[in-house]
Amino acid sequence: MKYNRILLKLSGEALMGEKNYGIDSNRLEQYAQEIRKVRDMGVEVAIVIGGGNIFRGVQAEKTGIDRVQGDYMGMLATLINAMALQSALEQGGMYTRLMSGIKVESVCEPFIRRRAIRHLEKGRIVIFGAGIGNPYFTTDSTASLRAIEIEADVVLKGTRVDGVYTADPEKDKNATKYTTLSFQEAYQKNLNIMDMTAFTLCQENNLPIVVFDMNKPGNLEKIVSGEDIGTLITSI
Repeated sequence: MKYNRILLKLSGEALMGEKNYGIDSNRLEQYAQEIRKVRDMGVEVAIVIGGGNIFRGVQAEKTGIDRVQGDYMGMLATLINAMALQSALEQGGMYTRLMSGIKVESVCEPFIRRRAIRHLEKGRIVIFGAGIGNPYFTTDSTASLRAIEIEADVVLKGTRVDGVYTADPEKDKNATKYTTLSFQEAYQKNLNIMDMTAFTLCQENNLPIVVFDMNKPGNLEKIVSGEDIGTLITSI
């Protein structure tokens, strides 16, 4: 097994499935099944999920909402998704803990690093909601920071494309896929993988990133087993 402890980053938009808004129960169930496969292999799993299917804080200013207020609204959206994912995982027979960057004691624990690591060591899937609890930080930054804090082996960024390309493969048929990249190459080529804060955190802490298609069954299991799925970004 290549990775023993992973941080899985999922976008909120991915939960929409075939819908235009909200949460697709079929997609939620599919993700729960994929996560269970790797958990059954003995992999320790932590998850960060976005909230873009419900509300995106960065777009709030366009509607006249204060940016800081909008970011907090976005954090609450991630908690809604995290609770939905937690429910799907538990219905699949898995033990979970939901930890939040802001205090919402009725539904989740506050994030405490040592407690999160202990949950992982006990085989529980840990879901991190509400970002890092501060505005102006994305869920990509949350994923990078939490992965470093819990000493994860890798950040697995699940998307709807099978890796990083020279251009948007949905718009440019001539776009070619990168199998591996260094952080420096990604900077130089101005590839849109994560926001700069998240990317720099991974680079400075030698934390590899794998960008892959989460919607293809079996991909997550293959990655933790060591197969070359998606695009691997490393310091070397």
